[in-house]
Amino acid sequence: MTRTRTAMLAALTLVAGASGTALAAHSASAGAAAPACTVDYKVQNDWGSGFTAAVTVTNNGAATSAWSLGWTYGGSQKVTNGWNAKVSQSGAAVTAANESYNGTLSTGGSASFGFQATYSGTNAVPAAFTLNGVTCNVDGGGPTDPTDPTDPTDPPETGDRVDNPYEGAKVYVNPEWSAKAAAEPGGARVANQPTGVWLDRIAAINGVNGGMGLRDHLDQALAQKGSGELAVQLVIYNLPGRDCAALASNGELGPTEIDKYKTQYIDPIAAILADPKYAGLRIVTTVEIDSLPNLVTNVSGRPTATPNCDVMKANGNYQKGVGYALNKLGDIGNVYNYVDAGHHGWLGWDDNFGASAEMFKTAATTEGATVGDVHGFIVNTANYSALKEDHFKITDSVNGTSVRQSKWVDWNRYTDELSYAQAMRDKLVSIGFDQSLGMLIDTSRNGWGGTARPTGPGATTTVDTYVNGGRYDRRIHLGNWCNQSGAGLGERPQAGPAAGIDAYVWMKPPGESDGASKEIENDEGKGFDRMCDPTYQGNARNGNSPSGALPDAPVSGHWFSAQFQELMKNAYPPLS
Repeated sequence: MTRTRTAMLAALTLVAGASGTALAAHSASAGAAAPACTVDYKVQNDWGSGFTAAVTVTNNGAATSAWSLGWTYGGSQKVTNGWNAKVSQSGAAVTAANESYNGTLSTGGSASFGFQATYSGTNAVPAAFTLNGVTCNVDGGGPTDPTDPTDPTDPPETGDRVDNPYEGAKVYVNPEWSAKAAAEPGGARVANQPTGVWLDRIAAINGVNGGMGLRDHLDQALAQKGSGELAVQLVIYNLPGRDCAALASNGELGPTEIDKYKTQYIDPIAAILADPKYAGLRIVTTVEIDSLPNLVTNVSGRPTATPNCDVMKANGNYQKGVGYALNKLGDIGNVYNYVDAGHHGWLGWDDNFGASAEMFKTAATTEGATVGDVHGFIVNTANYSALKEDHFKITDSVNGTSVRQSKWVDWNRYTDELSYAQAMRDKLVSIGFDQSLGMLIDTSRNGWGGTARPTGPGATTTVDTYVNGGRYDRRIHLGNWCNQSGAGLGERPQAGPAAGIDAYVWMKPPGESDGASKEIENDEGKGFDRMCDPTYQGNARNGNSPSGALPDAPVSGHWFSAQFQELMKNAYPPLS
């Protein structure tokens, strides 16, 4: 069972390549009958030993419920994989048959697909094509009685999306992050780990300061994919009035610029992801971290309220932006949307948990989105909450005092991210999300290893000595989030690690700063948040505790060597 709606239409639009040869659809001369079918074949990328191609076939004859396009190569071309069609090859002969979702071709209807192939020598365009046995691009023809070319003994297709995009797939290694990690002493030990690609401003779509843009990453992902499956992780992160409660991660768009968000940010991303060239990738999107929960916890009536969050709740642009993104991206058959669901140290309390789940549903049914556009949720994105606390449970008590009454837990119902993620999943399913909903947990910085890692429970003198002596998470307070001292790399990315969990991921690239430890001028719209200042003594959101932040940090998203070294030193499981 798939978790998101099948949104691929029978008539798909061909996105032409920037280079390569093309066999254009022939038009009939005056007085001649139209061709039975026309084919547009474009080589999109050719690197001398291989290429990708996009093909659109148009049926001008009687409608058919299934189609098979055939052609023969005159050279050494060998198809290695395809998308939006079942592409196979025998000798020089190639056959592309429809998928379950694009088999219907009405009169005048079209379908598009793509493929990748190798070759040596020349790469000539095929001379002729046939649709269900009828020659295309020839004036005066007419289709014979088309038959269904599919084998009725074939098992039925279950849809264009798989249940877990990480299962059986490699995950994209960002070469820019990998190079920075490898350049650090000892960094080669983790430089091959997959991390998220953050699209944190409009300029990031095409690349900032000569860096890789979205198409560059997707092209590199195709190269890494080879003949197997590959998932590529993108962070959609540019809401108007972004992150209303944390200045360090403010963005370029003002609170009212929802139209700019739609037309200059989401629409261009959706257009690129919909390119048939990338249909063979499993594209995982993490949608707008640290946004919707703010509308529950940091608004009027709460001691943690901020005026900016009141503005965003009143204008509804967080919900509108998330809904629009889910709708547009959810229409692309190989995109898997995961909405950010905070973390247990933010939403684990009774008055936050259910209200946040309802807020997620509101956003997922706004601007044309449906709950079917949500494949899952992600927790602990760019945060530090421990994956699993082994030395105390929420049901424990010390001398008759519940663990929930400890200063660290403070009446929260969850002690770690795994229990929170599984409970949030159950809650979301109960209010209408898909039964097969999957969760991701960001484990990039929640290992908390090193010499400070407890090896057993704390002393049972008081409930606080018990919890504090046994907890892995060594932060001063659960509300601390910026460049935390003592943190370590967590579990390495892996698929299906626990019930209801699609994967542990490194969505936040380790070594990229959470925010500057002092005010630094920048052109990225990012402010200075005192929670990133190691001298700061706190506010209501962290129990008026010291920030626990590392000194000398750069602006958020910039490389922070000292933090990367600390994360490696304190990794758990340890690095070898």
